[in-house]
Amino acid sequence: MTSSKSLFMRAKKIIPSGINSPVRYYPPYPFFVKKAKGSMMWDVDGNKYLDFCNAYGALLLGHLHQEIISDVKKQIEKGTLYCAPTEIEIKLSELVSKNLPSMEKTRLVNTGSEATMTAIRLARGFTKKKKIIKFEGCYHGAHDYVLVKAGSGAAHIGISVSEGSIDEVSRNTLVVQYNNIKELQDVLEKEKDVAAVIVEPVLANMGLILPEKDFLQNIRKLTSENDSLLIFDEVVTGFRMSTGGAQKYFGIKPDITTLGKALGNGFPIAAVGGKSQILDMLSPEGNVYQASTYAGNPISVSAGISSIQTMNTLRSKLYPKLEKNCKKLVSAIGDLASDMKIPHQINSISSMFQIFFTDNPVVDYTSAKKSDMKTFKKLFETLLKNEVFIAPSQFETVFLSYAHSDEDLNKTISAYEKALRTIKS
Repeated sequence: MTSSKSLFMRAKKIIPSGINSPVRYYPPYPFFVKKAKGSMMWDVDGNKYLDFCNAYGALLLGHLHQEIISDVKKQIEKGTLYCAPTEIEIKLSELVSKNLPSMEKTRLVNTGSEATMTAIRLARGFTKKKKIIKFEGCYHGAHDYVLVKAGSGAAHIGISVSEGSIDEVSRNTLVVQYNNIKELQDVLEKEKDVAAVIVEPVLANMGLILPEKDFLQNIRKLTSENDSLLIFDEVVTGFRMSTGGAQKYFGIKPDITTLGKALGNGFPIAAVGGKSQILDMLSPEGNVYQASTYAGNPISVSAGISSIQTMNTLRSKLYPKLEKNCKKLVSAIGDLASDMKIPHQINSISSMFQIFFTDNPVVDYTSAKKSDMKTFKKLFETLLKNEVFIAPSQFETVFLSYAHSDEDLNKTISAYEKALRTIKS
């Protein structure tokens, strides 16, 4: 009989580390999925799990959402890849602009990494400046521009976190502390060659960290005052927090936006968009080069159109249900942890939350790193044994989907109770 263990041993012989993305690994080996539907996944070992990873936030509507799958099947019968323009690409871009008015024009790409890379290149091409500011702990993909951390030798200078990256590229990315507007202001006043500030409006790759009051508004103000562009990386928050993303939720208009994940609800598609005069810099009419064989492929575009149309149709009950369910889980888990006198913080917003095992508020990378990782690991392992799957890292986020039922939530609360009792003992 095929098992996750045997598949992992087989995978390690042919796939580096046995997995195709590092976040999927946890010891001794990850379970291998056989199928999924709605809020559930089944592995090859015969186990089933309530899915609260949801493809790291992509599956806002759950696995195999009927309308999306139906529309994709119809497109498959017409063809899978043309590498020539289609009308549906226009339709998807029109839908994006209608939902996110700051995206006056949109270029479709394949992944969030590709979108942020293009956004940064656009910002540099438009402003004729070299440097980028990012916030410590924010994840904007796996390319050299943003795969950096704050350097200890020189204040704010980005140092690559990966061998093989080019130091000269990393040094043009400055790193400041999230929720520290004074530090951002100081760097912008000192550095006159900043093309853009890129930020996740809500951080979902440091656990979950929320912007403090007026933080995003002040970033918008400072970038405008210093002739730098503001890039909202909404790969996670786009369509998840509202049909207009985090920018609608917080009432802020960025210059450039990147989208991904929920845009395709399980299909590989992303987008970069913004002010027309900035997007018009892209080739072939502009001098900022970007190209891709699979960009705008009809399968993913069909999924994107169907996803947005479904989210718009369900809008009046989709987001209230997600928020209500998230609050129910957070409240129950918080009460359980408090009753057991387990030091904890729970950050939550919309349909996302994460628990940190610490006495202190988690507001940035430094405070997130101080939480008890060993306790979180124990939580993850016990939840998994009780048929609840969350992302295996403290620095990821718990994502709800529209497919989660009241019964699912009650089972999840029970699983968290068992996990927290295991931690307490």
